[in-house]
Amino acid sequence: MRFFNSSTKLLIICGLLILVSCKAKKQLVINPSANNTVKPTDNKLSQLAAIRAGQTNFDTFSGKARTKLNLSGSSNDVTLNIRIKKNQVIWVSITAIAGIEVARALITPDSVSVINKLQSIYIKQPFSYLNKFAGKEFNYKTLESLLTGNAIPELVNDRADLQTKNDTITLSGHLNEIIYKLAIGPGMKVTQTSLDNQSAGQSLLVTNGTFIQVDTRIVPSQIDIESVVKDKKIQVNLHYVKVELDQPLEYPFNIPERYKEAN
Repeated sequence: MRFFNSSTKLLIICGLLILVSCKAKKQLVINPSANNTVKPTDNKLSQLAAIRAGQTNFDTFSGKARTKLNLSGSSNDVTLNIRIKKNQVIWVSITAIAGIEVARALITPDSVSVINKLQSIYIKQPFSYLNKFAGKEFNYKTLESLLTGNAIPELVNDRADLQTKNDTITLSGHLNEIIYKLAIGPGMKVTQTSLDNQSAGQSLLVTNGTFIQVDTRIVPSQIDIESVVKDKKIQVNLHYVKVELDQPLEYPFNIPERYKEAN
């Protein structure tokens, strides 16, 4: 697996464990352009700066997402409760039917830990372990960006080809073996991220839609991820039914002594 496929892998790692083993607060659905004053300019560097400024800034992120996981034709409906401390930690709790928690994950820039409550097993590895599969380009901020609908930072660079048509800015270029394309819509919000490694037969397509207003900020409530690795296809459809920003959060995670480490 490469950089983009491991982004998906992290997102669904708890869902994979499921295979082996409330009423939401109403939020305002909006058009991003109606509530963001960032506008395109004729200067490339200014446009790149505007794109960076248009991404959702937060200290903490909390989201409840109804999620459909389709792994090579096997479909599962789960709920993800996601908590993020920016640049520090991503905490994910997976619940299945009847609200029973079946798995929990804790991801930091240095480590990845997962507990499978159905089988009483756990995974605990340094973050660098993922680079064996993902390559050196992959980092913690990649996953954080995908979960919150922001641009992957490495793709917004002055080497990218930038084109503007109507209300859409397109950034495209190469990141080592990866060909990428980033679509920026009204309000400087990412609407689509495309990553393709033709030689490895791998691709990732992330589409953000149905933007909602949270306080004074705008985030996508629908994030659809499609990953293809040769003959294997993974689809993850996240629908956030509740999002809160900059609220005090806890990230409880412990591995019970009776749990055994997974192979």
